[in-house]
Amino acid sequence: MWLKIEDSLAKPLMNLAYHDWQRVAFEQARRELARNRYDLVHLITYVGWRFPGDFYRLGIPFVWGPIGGMKNTPWRLLPILGFKGAFYYGARNLINSLQLKTLRGPRRALKAANEGVVAATSEIQAELWNRFRVNSRVICEVGQPSFAVDFPRQRDERETFRICWSGLHLPGKALHLLLQAAARLPRDLNFSLEILGDGPCNRTWRSMASRLKLEDRCHWHGWLPRDQSLAVMRESHVFTITSLKDLTSTVAVEAISLGLPVISLDHCGFADLVTEECGIKIYPGSAEQIASDLSVALSTLCRNEGLRRYLAQGAIRCSRAYSWQTKMRILDEVYQKAAASHRLIAEDELHPESRFKAANESSDLDRDVVPITQSAQGKR
Repeated sequence: MWLKIEDSLAKPLMNLAYHDWQRVAFEQARRELARNRYDLVHLITYVGWRFPGDFYRLGIPFVWGPIGGMKNTPWRLLPILGFKGAFYYGARNLINSLQLKTLRGPRRALKAANEGVVAATSEIQAELWNRFRVNSRVICEVGQPSFAVDFPRQRDERETFRICWSGLHLPGKALHLLLQAAARLPRDLNFSLEILGDGPCNRTWRSMASRLKLEDRCHWHGWLPRDQSLAVMRESHVFTITSLKDLTSTVAVEAISLGLPVISLDHCGFADLVTEECGIKIYPGSAEQIASDLSVALSTLCRNEGLRRYLAQGAIRCSRAYSWQTKMRILDEVYQKAAASHRLIAEDELHPESRFKAANESSDLDRDVVPITQSAQGKR
């Protein structure tokens, strides 16, 4: 039921339930703080910005993030989504823009967090600064999986060039852009489309593949157990992402961890993940332009195994930047900075004359920081 609600215009019902859950969790946090000592509170939401709750009012250093969801879907991309998708994301743009101007809770939480704000992408980091003048650190919400490989898969020149795509079959995932790009590929290219996932758009996209005479090229795998989905990815040679609205999808990090070059649109979290070392980024303009550029990129990698292998090796290197060890190091720096900033502010309020002395001592950040965290699952 909740999955159906989340993908419909009734989604605000989920927000009401989440808001009520946060209220209960806040009271639990207050009781916990009355019994034990904590150095800071870290709020982890659904990588969103609308609902910080009241956790910034607990009286201890406050860290919030990763934060996402502030960016609107570019209006020029809405026609690509079809009528239903354009209506949904257009309405979301209007509501999002209004809430960014009017919601007070997020502004108060951002002010309270001070040095403790974490952005999910550099795009969100820029939005936080441009709109709220808030400094933040970028920590992607997705981490490197344990099955990361050390060497990429090689392709024999006679082997079918397997192009992998994975995701929910929804308008925002825009698989039809890949289908249109594949229809432009030279017929002599030996390629296949390995399509994972399912959803409301499946029937429409299958019909499009038939009209484009791609039936013999498309392998519709549907929903598979995770190990089987990963096996399909491992046997592929390139991974494509056509999402028009996203952060940094889990499958994107999984793809580079498996040594797959990634072709994606140059926006959202993919703008951070895909570099010249591990893939090809395409300007998110018109449908015609995207399909054309995507077709050129696919054809290039299919015909140039040396380039594909170079990007595959680069993908493995780039995936290490998403390791949990790297995230832990950055998050620890955020914790320490937030704790130090909170001490400075508290000291300044009590003894304004000691401001400069406290500033000189703020570099002494050796003591352990024990956070109380609140997550969407309600775990401390």
